[in-house]
Amino acid sequence: MEKQWTTLQTGGKEITLIGTAHVSKVSAQQVKEALEEIHPDSICVELDEDRYQSLMHPGQWEQTDIVQVIKQKKTGFLLANIILSSYQKKIAKKMDISAGAEMMQGIQSAKELNAELVLADRRIQTTFSRIWRKHSFWQKCKLLTSILFSLFDDEDITEADLEQLKQSDMLESALKEVGDSFPVVADVLIHERDQYLATKIAQAKG
Repeated sequence: MEKQWTTLQTGGKEITLIGTAHVSKVSAQQVKEALEEIHPDSICVELDEDRYQSLMHPGQWEQTDIVQVIKQKKTGFLLANIILSSYQKKIAKKMDISAGAEMMQGIQSAKELNAELVLADRRIQTTFSRIWRKHSFWQKCKLLTSILFSLFDDEDITEADLEQLKQSDMLESALKEVGDSFPVVADVLIHERDQYLATKIAQAKG
């Protein structure tokens, strides 16, 4: 299987970045093979604590007390979690794989290799709140319409499509498309989080 990882040397550390897709059997297998070969001191996954708990306990939102969600001002997170989960599950069902399989593999490998597990992502509530606050009323309507349309889009996505998207030129093209349509979303969801993730990765042990 072709390697999908890049090794960097910085600050006296060796950092390996593994390119993945959240609904890809190939990605999950590549994560397993890469970590067994590298045997790192720390394994950083693109999750925050809330998303980690959602991944580890997928049925917990079904037991959610809506009143408590409103009181804790997590309504936006709940809505976003439902929308994103529905979209990923739709793709995952087509491919007969669980969404987030590559991150579950990273978590499992951390246990097997006795490595430090690092939840490297910014709180998803913070990210969504920043996106929402930066949009005008009409921009919010456009954004919600685009999200809802994607949920009902029946276009077939194959494993090969995902693997092609992971190549740098295809990825840059996809990110540019997001930036052209929703520059604020691209700035907060991609660029800001890239900086946050890079910092957490650089600070990881070993």
